[in-house]
Order: sequence, then C-alpha cells, then structure tokens
Amino acid sequence: MKIINFAERNSVINQYVSELRSVDTQNDRMRFRQNLTRIGQLMGYEISQTLEYSTKNIVTPLGTAQTETFDNDIVIGTIFRAGLPFHQGFLDIFDRAGNAFVSAYRYYKDKECKDVGIKIEYMATPDLTDKTLILADPMLATGGSMELGYQAFCTKGTPKHLHLCCIIASQQGVDYVAEHFAHIPNVTLWCAAIDPTLNDHAYIVPGLGDAGDLAYGDKI
Repeated sequence: MKIINFAERNSVINQYVSELRSVDTQNDRMRFRQNLTRIGQLMGYEISQTLEYSTKNIVTPLGTAQTETFDNDIVIGTIFRAGLPFHQGFLDIFDRAGNAFVSAYRYYKDKECKDVGIKIEYMATPDLTDKTLILADPMLATGGSMELGYQAFCTKGTPKHLHLCCIIASQQGVDYVAEHFAHIPNVTLWCAAIDPTLNDHAYIVPGLGDAGDLAYGDKI
C-alpha cells in the first residue's frame, strides 16, 4: 500500500489543516466545513494524476481536438457524518462519479470509555465491481471504521482501485490500515497529516477534536 502524507510536502493543504486544528477558528462552522471541502478538492486533483488516461477526439465548432482524459469509472464513498463536506470536495472534481454512503459510529464497550467499538447501520451504493473507489473519512483514528466501511461496500462488488482518503490520521490508524489492507491490490492511503498518538478515548492527538461536532454541532 502506498502512503501519501501531505504534511511532508509544501502544499496549501497545510494551511487548511492548520485552520481546522486551530481553536481560534473552529467556532466558525461554515469555515470548518469549507476547509474540509477544499482539502477534498485538492486530494481529488492529486488522485486525478494517478488515473488511467487515453486520447479522445473532441469535436469543437471549428474542428476536432485530441484530449487526454481518464478512463476510470469512479465512485466516491463516504462515512457519515463529518465525511459529507469532504465528499463534496471530491465530487466537485469528479462531478460524474457515482456516490456511496455508509454510517459508521463509535461506541464504548466499557464504563471507562477506553474500549472502542464500531457499528455499521446504513449503506447505499452503486455496483462497485471494477470501479475506482475513493473512500473518504476525515479522521483515521483506530482504522476500524475505514475497514468496516470498506467491507460493507464490498458486499456490492469489489473495486479495481482503492483510494483511502483522510485529513488527520493517527500513526496507529495508518499502521492498522497498512496491515489490514495489505492483501488488497492497488491501494493508496492519502493523508493531509499523520499525528503520533491516540489518547485513552481513542481520539487523535494533537488532532483537531470531533470533526462531526465541529462541522454540524454537538450531538446528544
């Protein structure tokens, strides 16, 4: 599996990540969502450079132009709920893509809130057979929701190429995904930043907090 960490590059993505993290700007939900979308757009552009291209003849009002365009049949899959603005960024780039959605939420198995479980409840997806699947989830903490989300989608077909996309990942989550997706060919993990640790409640440190709450408000 190939791993891309944009924090190791000079990219405007780093500016948007800094604003997502900052307690000085997090109270602006609209800006928070907008930055999730912007990062999705930029990652989508980067992914576009890895696709399979061929030459097509395009008829113009004055003649015919040859243009290199991609041949991949793309589906953008997203894990609710913080993934929605992130998803929109990819859809802005791949505006003819299919769309897939799955709900995955964490719950604590113990009173100390240290043993984390993941539950899948809802899924809607087109056939994924031989598609290029972009699976977008802003926070890659333990890696469990990414794995379960992918397994749920694969009940509707096995994609040919897989792009796992997150904004903030923990090193533990990256290691988990690298191990559990090792048997799958043509996988790339795209991260805007990789943070070193998880705390006792499985939140990424330094991270940015709960992306869903920051984007859409507190939940009960």
